[in-house]
Amino acid sequence: ICMKWGTLYDADYVNVLYNAVRANLKEPFSFLCLTDHSDGLSEGIQAFPIPDIGLTPRQWRGGGWPKLSVFTKNLYGYSGRALFIDLDMMIVGDLAPFFEYGSGLVAIDEGAWRRQPPSTMSSIFAFDLGAETGLVDRIRQDPDGMEDRYGYEQNFLHGEAQSLSYWPTSWLASFKRHLRQPVILDRVLPPKVPGPDVKVVVFHGNPRPRDLVRPGRGNRDRFPHFIGAPVEWAVAYWERYSSG
Repeated sequence: ICMKWGTLYDADYVNVLYNAVRANLKEPFSFLCLTDHSDGLSEGIQAFPIPDIGLTPRQWRGGGWPKLSVFTKNLYGYSGRALFIDLDMMIVGDLAPFFEYGSGLVAIDEGAWRRQPPSTMSSIFAFDLGAETGLVDRIRQDPDGMEDRYGYEQNFLHGEAQSLSYWPTSWLASFKRHLRQPVILDRVLPPKVPGPDVKVVVFHGNPRPRDLVRPGRGNRDRFPHFIGAPVEWAVAYWERYSSG
């Protein structure tokens, strides 16, 4: 499952993600895109409206609160184990283990990246469809209160989910924390290539995958960080999966 609303990500992001999933998941699967604008999506992507869970306009503008709609009691008749993936992820290894690992809600522990106590990131998470419906109930009852208390949807998941565990850290690489070169070195060295154990490259904030592949010169990152040229492995990824 992925989700696209607003204008930050276009249909190309959905199509690239779909093709990357097809290449890295051999088992039969359904690919759902919950969206407010389905134009341009590839054949094979099943587009549905984002379920209404009573979010405020403020929650649509900030953070990823709409993601919580995947926890509705009946998501368009689907059942079983599901994997939610943000549009700005890069799939670089076998996805099957993400469906097989653990039980309940399984997400990224961002705290482990910073050597801090566990904290949940919602960029890629597995869950059982129709479970954790209490999350949606609490949002509907008090959307402003939940936002005021937690700020972002991933903090809400961390505080409110009944069953929560985390992916093995070796499966995921944060572009910003693991692959981007340190300041000053990034002036002369390109970002690192994901290691052989990495299955998903996680992008959170800037830069985004499209920034790494656009032609021309100029900084692709946010100062003081610097990426001055297209990143070869990212370009190869985007070109491969843009064409299917």
